[in-house]
Amino acid sequence: MSTLIKTIKNELFYGIIFILIFLLLLLTSCAGNEIRPESVILQHASSETKAEKLNVKLSQGVELKKAFAVSDYRIGPDDLLEINVFQVKDLNTTVRVTATGHIKLPLIDKIEVAGLTVLELESVISEKLEKYLMEPVVGVFIREYRSQQIAVLGSVKNPGVYYVTGQRYLLDLLSMAGGLSNDAGEICIVQKSGTGKEDQDEQNTEQIVIDLDSLLIKGRIDLNVPLSTGDVINVPEAGIFFVDGAVNSPGLFKLKGKMTITQAITTAKGLTYDAIQSNIRIFRETGEQEREVIDIDYDSILDGKSPDIEIEDKDIIIIARSGFKRFLKGMVGYFNFGFFGVRGAPGF
Repeated sequence: MSTLIKTIKNELFYGIIFILIFLLLLLTSCAGNEIRPESVILQHASSETKAEKLNVKLSQGVELKKAFAVSDYRIGPDDLLEINVFQVKDLNTTVRVTATGHIKLPLIDKIEVAGLTVLELESVISEKLEKYLMEPVVGVFIREYRSQQIAVLGSVKNPGVYYVTGQRYLLDLLSMAGGLSNDAGEICIVQKSGTGKEDQDEQNTEQIVIDLDSLLIKGRIDLNVPLSTGDVINVPEAGIFFVDGAVNSPGLFKLKGKMTITQAITTAKGLTYDAIQSNIRIFRETGEQEREVIDIDYDSILDGKSPDIEIEDKDIIIIARSGFKRFLKGMVGYFNFGFFGVRGAPGF
């Protein structure tokens, strides 16, 4: 009998041990299941792209958006202007800018106003009225704004041409374009005419490189540049470099693997006749507000005296121009056009 009782006790003991072990394993399994979702979230957060982070800042960047500023706006065709001459009420008028960018006023011949700011136009009208009035005071007010065409291209979610009214800024157009796409880099190029005219030519355009990280993450509101009709915003893909100055084909280029400064210049179709080969600079992103400036002596690299420096993502390469060489080339063209010709020196 005692042997039977001992056997039952042993079986109960081992049964209890088995149940405890089972419950312990079950609890451990449940705990593991609770941890997994957190690890997935952390993994997702760490894999968030730079473009997504910039888009979050773009959606939250109301404080970065400048208030409407008439002083930034450039007058264009179809704008309706109210012009007041405070000394002579009879000269007050409301006039619409023509398709060619002109207006006509009493006592004054037609004035080209397209591309001028309000303050600039007030100054022009005052100067022309000085023939008739002593120290004229002129006020210009924009009553109706024309529809402006501004293009947003490259790595944005909805590239295209946008029609806007009034003064707009870079962040406004990036928001209209739906923000950055996942393959977007951290800079964008704003191509401006400098005049606000739609019939601009390439010689009047300027390109502004905007660091989106500095604008959106670091809050540099000065980079939220004002835009005018005809401006083009280009957001390149990540892994790019920019070449400007004395090269035959300036612009943005894709960074393909490891590239050196000589390969970058070749990609931009080589140096022009007026390039100063000893004055080439690389402006490199450092994570700080100011870029690192690297001076390059191209002649020394070609002669094998200096290493061919490898370029990095977002490098801006600027090749200086020689004003003297441009003057000489102009003189050669002048003599070739005249009664006799001279041969230009090699390289011109």
